[in-house]
Amino acid sequence: MHIAVCVKRIPLSGGRWVLTADSSEIDTSGPSMGFTLSPHEECAAEAAVQLVEQNGGSSTVLTIGTSDSEEQVRSLLAVGIDRGVLIETDGQEWDPQATSSALVAQLRAGTPEGAYDLVICGTEAGDTADYQVPVRIAHALGWPVVTNVKGLTITDGVARCERAVGSAREVYEVTLPAVISVKDGVNIPRYPSVPGRIKARKKPVDVVAGERPAPRLEKVRLELVAEEQRSAEVLGEGVAGVAPLVEVFKKIGVI
Repeated sequence: MHIAVCVKRIPLSGGRWVLTADSSEIDTSGPSMGFTLSPHEECAAEAAVQLVEQNGGSSTVLTIGTSDSEEQVRSLLAVGIDRGVLIETDGQEWDPQATSSALVAQLRAGTPEGAYDLVICGTEAGDTADYQVPVRIAHALGWPVVTNVKGLTITDGVARCERAVGSAREVYEVTLPAVISVKDGVNIPRYPSVPGRIKARKKPVDVVAGERPAPRLEKVRLELVAEEQRSAEVLGEGVAGVAPLVEVFKKIGVI
């Protein structure tokens, strides 16, 4: 079984995000900006590693981005992914159509051992929150797709996918090849060990040139969510502060 995992290098959500002057991109030039992978995609990589351990075969991580994205590729090689493919770009954000088109080209090329049997993605991008890429990949390849998966097993070439719906579970079974997008919680991703990091340095990462097709979607602008302003108000000192405090308690429904 040959499994592909599609991931994306994204800014750390805990950092302070700044937009470029034209509000078209996230400004990643600041020294305080860190980068990571979304929890969904970390779980996708873990699912691929577990399935290869159980069924044999190989796993490949694919990503689109600048040369810096190799950092995230190597981090997944350190937890057990066998091979990496970096579709190198100039750093511009690609829309879901362009992204899925470039990934499909690499997926059709297959691995040195043979064609892919399964593509695993995160449910949505950790920065832009779009969820189109797995569906677009499946449509282009003519494969079945199951999204928002919280449980995944494969037996005799059939993937059993579970989705959480309230307190119940939906179960879908699809014959491979297929595309599956998973949510965090489908498993617990392992941490890269020191031996794993050493092995990751020797694993192959193929770098191919990424040619962005003419965009068919227009991005108007990005907007940052308004930051919550916090402040303290002095109601009074001593006895003088009691009456205003009572009014505040009445306003919030405490008394």
